[in-house]
Amino acid sequence: MRFSWSFSPNTGPGRLSFRRFVSGLFAGAALAVALPGAAVGQGDSGLPASPGGWQLCNQTSYVVEAATGRFEGQGVTVEGWTRLRPGACEVALEGPLEPGVHYLFGRSSSAHRGGRKVWGGDNAYCVDTTGSFSVESPSQCASMGLSSRKFRPVLIEEADAWTTSFKELEDYDLETAAAAGVQRLLNEADVYEGRIDGYIGRNTRGAIRTFLNENELSAETSDAELVDVLEQIAREKGREVGLTLCNRTHERIWAAIARRKGEGWESRGWWQLESGGCARAIDDALLNAPHFVFAEMETEDGTRRLKGASDLFCVSRGRFAIAGREDCEASAYRTVSFKGTAPAADGKLTYEFFERDFGEAAG
Repeated sequence: MRFSWSFSPNTGPGRLSFRRFVSGLFAGAALAVALPGAAVGQGDSGLPASPGGWQLCNQTSYVVEAATGRFEGQGVTVEGWTRLRPGACEVALEGPLEPGVHYLFGRSSSAHRGGRKVWGGDNAYCVDTTGSFSVESPSQCASMGLSSRKFRPVLIEEADAWTTSFKELEDYDLETAAAAGVQRLLNEADVYEGRIDGYIGRNTRGAIRTFLNENELSAETSDAELVDVLEQIAREKGREVGLTLCNRTHERIWAAIARRKGEGWESRGWWQLESGGCARAIDDALLNAPHFVFAEMETEDGTRRLKGASDLFCVSRGRFAIAGREDCEASAYRTVSFKGTAPAADGKLTYEFFERDFGEAAG
């Protein structure tokens, strides 16, 4: 049985499958994609059977980091992180399994632009956002230097093996997810401007060649090595230009930005920032012009807002890009106060949110 949940991906038609492309990219030296076999696991057509234990499969175009929870003793033991390349499957929990409810949380790699994507639910457990961990969840996460994340319940029905898949709204299989993942990382490494659709065309072929040549990589580079290097470079690129927002608190933050755009003003949001996470809100080199930020922190006691904010801009409840800053309510938006940032240096700026930057919680 598969339990999956979704968020909106980039979509579009393609022309050539990843497997067909890589098998003939280089004469006598294919860039092979080592995808799992075609066996079916727990009713998931097209997914490989688990070799034993709880297997997680990544049918998205993102590198996913997963944490699992299971009942043990008097509480729930939570472990992380299991890293899943696009199109890959890994065993997160060795068997034999105890049939019953388990828990799962996933986040996209910090290398991806636009803030971390999250797969979760309503059950809060503690995690270490900074590295590998195993903890029997305490009643208060902050007391142990941990952060709270909301997990999704997964009913495991077999003791020997079980497979659960992460998915996007785009219905990728493992093969097209692997291809779309390479396309996304090529884009974030600034060597590809085409569509992220899971099929390899001329532009993607050229981008892969360029990337391999520029980084002195062999034509025999494996798919796993290619993704790993792309992820590292994409993460480094994210630090070179643009506006990056970082969450240095122990709680989740929702952030927005505002800036001059042409002859007017623009506000954009939302970026969901997990504790310790960063997101690049503006991908281009920053102009020598004012920039502003807004943020709300989710806590058990209510919402905390950024202090010292006085510049008014429009925001919306959902994801938004709003031109102008006047008469927000007349357009069904709301007016909130943003805070000015320090000037950009060499086209880039990193803004860090700390606990001290937020006011008292408002229920």
